[in-house]
Amino acid sequence: MAPTAEEWIARFAEALGKPAPDEDTMEAILELASVAAHSSERKAAPIACWLAAGGDLAEAQRIAESLS
Repeated sequence: MAPTAEEWIARFAEALGKPAPDEDTMEAILELASVAAHSSERKAAPIACWLAAGGDLAEAQRIAESLS
C-alpha cells in the first residue's frame, strides 16, 4: 500500500534533513498552490511554493491573490 501524503512528506523531509511541516503550514502551502494554479498554469503552483519557502506564507498568499 502506498503511503499517505502526510507519511510521504514526513519521510521526504527526514531524507532532506528538514522538519516536516505541521498541519497548519501544510494547509497554508496548499492554499498558496491552489491560488497559483488557478490563476495561471498548474506549473505555477510548485514554483510559487518554492519561492515562498521559509518566508511568511500568509503574506505570500496575499501577494498571490493580488495577482489573480
